[in-house]
Amino acid sequence: MAKNYYETLGVSKSASADEIKKAFRKLAHEHHPDKKSGDEAKFKELNEAYQVLGNTEKRQQYDQFGQTFSGPGSNAGGGFGGRPQGGNPFGQGFGGQGGFNQGNVNFDFEDLGDIFGNFFGGGRSQQSSRGSDLETEVTLEFEEAVFGAEKDLDLNKEINCDKCHGSGAEPGSKIDTCKTCNGSGRVIRMQQTILGNFQSQATCPDCHGKGKKPEKACSKCQGLGHVRGHEKIKVIIPAGISDGQSVKLTGKGEMGENNNAGDLYIRVRVRTNKNFVRQGDDILSTVHINLKQAILGDRIKVETVDGQVELKIPEGTQSQTKFRLKGKGVTHLRVNGRGDQIIDVIVDIPKGLGRKERKLLEEIEL
Repeated sequence: MAKNYYETLGVSKSASADEIKKAFRKLAHEHHPDKKSGDEAKFKELNEAYQVLGNTEKRQQYDQFGQTFSGPGSNAGGGFGGRPQGGNPFGQGFGGQGGFNQGNVNFDFEDLGDIFGNFFGGGRSQQSSRGSDLETEVTLEFEEAVFGAEKDLDLNKEINCDKCHGSGAEPGSKIDTCKTCNGSGRVIRMQQTILGNFQSQATCPDCHGKGKKPEKACSKCQGLGHVRGHEKIKVIIPAGISDGQSVKLTGKGEMGENNNAGDLYIRVRVRTNKNFVRQGDDILSTVHINLKQAILGDRIKVETVDGQVELKIPEGTQSQTKFRLKGKGVTHLRVNGRGDQIIDVIVDIPKGLGRKERKLLEEIEL
């Protein structure tokens, strides 16, 4: 029976090779027989379709002969060679580097690893030995975010065992090559799956990937090399950091196997300030002046993150006039220099004038 492989994968005849691959990955993951919602028959249909459409030469022949093409094992239109015994589209087993092939179609385990999961070994086993990442928070004053700060953290986490210094061996104990993996840190095993027998690699369960095993395990960490404890860390918070940003300290997370630690992410919170508001790398502030200062002009003291500076108020300054103080803002995070401070001047109009003040104002021609 003729088959429409494009329809099987849910793509158009003009679909690119990348679109075909993505469609196959998605559907194969959905219908994988290992999943509760899996469908073995559908999974095999998808594999068959991808063997053809995933190969440029076979796809061209399939497009040329159309409905007379009846499958990857058909001899129509010049033929595609014999189908593997038992109808298993993967029956020819492993071939090439990092994958296996059937005919001219090569499957890359790294490319399809999320579909086949643990069938093909511990592709993620080395990552699994790595310690977990940690996240914590520090709170900064407004000025600390502007200029940077140094903070001390006390973390409760998995740390290197101070008795064996991470080796996992009782002090004075001999460390031998692991007999299970012969020092490689990896073991090879055969797995039977619906796709046939596959050879896979995994981290050695006896030495945890170290390749060596102590004659006597450390009594404090039971041979793991790490224990639960406190570690004090001094961290430099860079100048110019914003609220909500994070600082990453590589290797300062939980300690894992083989002294392989995760990372520490420090999320920064910045307290608000009654005098200043941050806008990008600029600082906004407000200053109030009286009517006389606005009319006649004056020199006043204004607050900045660097301390008080003098600001000249010109004659006739209107309310909400803005003045810019160059270089008095936030330190740029990744380049040299600083932003500016923008000062919004508010003119306070007096209320409840007495008779004398009212008479003086009436005599002035404004």
